[in-house]
Amino acid sequence: MMHSRLSLRRFTLALLLLAPLLLPGCGRGNKPTTTTTVKIGYMVCNSEKETLQRFVPLTRYLSEKTGVTFEVVPVDTQDFEKRFKSGEFPLVHSNSLLYVVLKERYNLNLLAAEKRGQFGSRSAGAIIARAGSGIKTLADIRGKRMAFGPMLAPTGYLAEYDLMMKAGINPERDLGYYAIPPGSYKHEKAIYSVLYGSFDVAAAPVLDLEVMTKEGKISPDQFVVLAQSQLVPYCTFGAAKDADPDLVKRVRQALMDLKPTDTVEVDGEKVRVLKAAGIDGYEQLLDSDYQPIRDMARRANMPPYQTF
Repeated sequence: MMHSRLSLRRFTLALLLLAPLLLPGCGRGNKPTTTTTVKIGYMVCNSEKETLQRFVPLTRYLSEKTGVTFEVVPVDTQDFEKRFKSGEFPLVHSNSLLYVVLKERYNLNLLAAEKRGQFGSRSAGAIIARAGSGIKTLADIRGKRMAFGPMLAPTGYLAEYDLMMKAGINPERDLGYYAIPPGSYKHEKAIYSVLYGSFDVAAAPVLDLEVMTKEGKISPDQFVVLAQSQLVPYCTFGAAKDADPDLVKRVRQALMDLKPTDTVEVDGEKVRVLKAAGIDGYEQLLDSDYQPIRDMARRANMPPYQTF
């Protein structure tokens, strides 16, 4: 009897030692798998609904390519830093200004930059007026009403604020009035507010002007571009400094490998990942490529460099 118990114990111990080699996905040379859900914080650009529509397919693609279950977490721009700091999500998709904030304060690692539109992974901010309004130069905006995008928008607020400061126009003193449209689709609302006369001038991301023109919502001859900033990086994927290095590597590679023909199934329908996201792909940038954003933020006294 004692001999049987001893043999059983030895057999059980042998199974425990061999288990890592027998389990699928854990052998040498295979991708490690996990049953833990990893959250990706996606900055809400236009609306939460649009964010889910655009990035659920992309997130599903990342899950299929890496063997990790990812979850889409839409995050309001104003809450993004607080929720990232709390550790709610180790991976982020945000605009380039938020990338700089998280890099400076929490050493966020750069994964890849999004490509979209004629300038690829970069875009610019513009100050526009309605054609025929009599506003023809940047100097003409003194005393005028101006609509901005969200305050943390690099090409819908920061770039235009910086353009005015460099031209000797202080938005806090020299504009008659300025405001940020409430609710969703703030960039479109700012552009429409100029078109329909609610405001005299607006801060308009060049990409939004391009997309709205392509969709037939506006025509370029309806506006006058008073000033345009230099090109700066667009939306960016990043990872927390303590994120699993192997996971970060695999996510970056999956983003770089993404092709227009790649599809996933969502609600029983086969969806093209890039088309659903409305983007052209991803590009590897350097942190130094974000220096223009840092310079703008310092001149405009904005995060992460603001002083009081």
